[in-house]
Amino acid sequence: MILKTRHRLDTIEDVEEFYAAIKREHLTRSLSEDRPYTYWTIELYDQANGIRGGGGLGILAADTRRVAEQMNVPLTLVTPFYPSELHQKFENGRSFDVSKPVLYEDFGFELIDTVNIKCNKDLVELSVVEKEFGSTRILAITEPNFGELYSGDSCGDHRLYQEVALGFGGYQALKLVGLKPAIMQLNEVATFFAALARLDELASNGMDFYEAVVYTRKHTLYTNHTLVQAAEASFSYDQFERYVFPNLRSKAVKKWLSDKFENGRIRLSSVTIEIAELRSGVSKLHARVANYHDLSGEKVKFKAVTNGVDIPYWVLPNIVKYYKTAGILDKFCLPTEDYEEKVELIEASTVRDLKAQGRAFMNQVLARRPDQNGEILNFGPDEIVFDFKRRFVDYKRPWLPFTDTVKLKRILQNHNAHYILTGRVHQGDTRMMARLNEVLDKIKGDDYLSTHVHYIADYDEELARALSVGSNVSINIPIVGLEACGTSWEKDVGNMCLLVSTHDGGVADAASDSYLNVSGSNEADEIESLYERMEEAASAWENDFDLEFWQKRQLSRYLPTVSGTRMLRDYLDYLF
Repeated sequence: MILKTRHRLDTIEDVEEFYAAIKREHLTRSLSEDRPYTYWTIELYDQANGIRGGGGLGILAADTRRVAEQMNVPLTLVTPFYPSELHQKFENGRSFDVSKPVLYEDFGFELIDTVNIKCNKDLVELSVVEKEFGSTRILAITEPNFGELYSGDSCGDHRLYQEVALGFGGYQALKLVGLKPAIMQLNEVATFFAALARLDELASNGMDFYEAVVYTRKHTLYTNHTLVQAAEASFSYDQFERYVFPNLRSKAVKKWLSDKFENGRIRLSSVTIEIAELRSGVSKLHARVANYHDLSGEKVKFKAVTNGVDIPYWVLPNIVKYYKTAGILDKFCLPTEDYEEKVELIEASTVRDLKAQGRAFMNQVLARRPDQNGEILNFGPDEIVFDFKRRFVDYKRPWLPFTDTVKLKRILQNHNAHYILTGRVHQGDTRMMARLNEVLDKIKGDDYLSTHVHYIADYDEELARALSVGSNVSINIPIVGLEACGTSWEKDVGNMCLLVSTHDGGVADAASDSYLNVSGSNEADEIESLYERMEEAASAWENDFDLEFWQKRQLSRYLPTVSGTRMLRDYLDYLF
């Protein structure tokens, strides 16, 4: 806990007093405006500021900055500003990607100056752009040829260039604006080069090399966000000679880094673990099962800091207002001391009224987002809507409800329900693109499903929020053991959706009876369980007693988990 009981958040008048209380506990002894918490991410998903990410990592980064601003914590988020972004188009029954240019000037970023890095024998000039928000800021590096997020192969030259530019360029950018990191949080291994740049600066400016290593390690947190190592990368010695070593001034650092290669290649996860003494996973389950080893072969321990979401941003304002008026959440959107007692007073009529308001908002967004048939969707407040709104990747299994279309159709017919499917395929993932098209063909081939299952293209932040506030039932069915946390389900719980899920990621922070649990000893059993749970969820919306039971169960078990304020508080406690 950041604050002792005498500093309960709900007894503090404003965020300034809250922040002062943290200082009184000596937990921010080195945190100040010119020594901020620096948060490094290769991906930011913040559409209001013109930066489009690829999924949960970017959404989480945006939430973290917003929560820090609300808490008056000095935080600088360092990220690339990609000059182009991918959008999904849907024509003639098929999905494909198109690129769209983006200008930082259009979103209020100001050019500060330029910095230089050395890559492939060339001096590359990077623009440093900035936007401030209260105690926080986004500090971004960019240049016209930087490309799109995750462009190219994960072990290719261009990806390495992007990561080197973020690390070395971003570290120079901090110095350019007069900031020295109190802590460096490295989100995934793509940000390793930021800590390497700091180590190199210390070692090349006269600090004993081993002291520099100790200092860097003690001030660096590596946060692993995924058990499916899409973010894992390895590079050759030749690549490092062209992109990394030219940016190092210290011979000792070059030698230290060179010694980390095995058979001519280096894995970024291995060296990131070596350069960060602090390590965190993003759910209790993730921290427990993450299987990483240091270079000596010892298994690495991770601290569990479960992801949270910015509740005021993602949850319908009137639902947030209800939680606060009812005494369920305090002014910082943390559960009150007696929140469980207050949750027990929730009535089905209140839930239905609030969800009807969310449905109206969802319809406004869907009016601009036609489905695969070109139809504009508009759902009445009493119609039941299921949704799947996650990245279209293998382990999340978006196709699972379409395994037996007869059973799926029966559930929809029994409850006059609709199913919304949305999610983007990773660039270059031809296998998953083919699988998406297979699902679309199944939908198209059935007269009923074609009018009751709706695929919405170009999944983004706007659509994610609209479906959370307006849908009745959210489907979250990753293969157990492969989801690190996930945050879509947290937004759903906050917005009073019923959660149908496997027991994985952050969902597993609470017992499996906290939601409508999908289980089984094999995938065939899980599919049967999924249909049973979907039927049960739809029926609950038609029965006040069952609706109240599941709403109370979900909220009482998960409100302490979903809060982004709780997440940042836990990080501050761990770091300071």
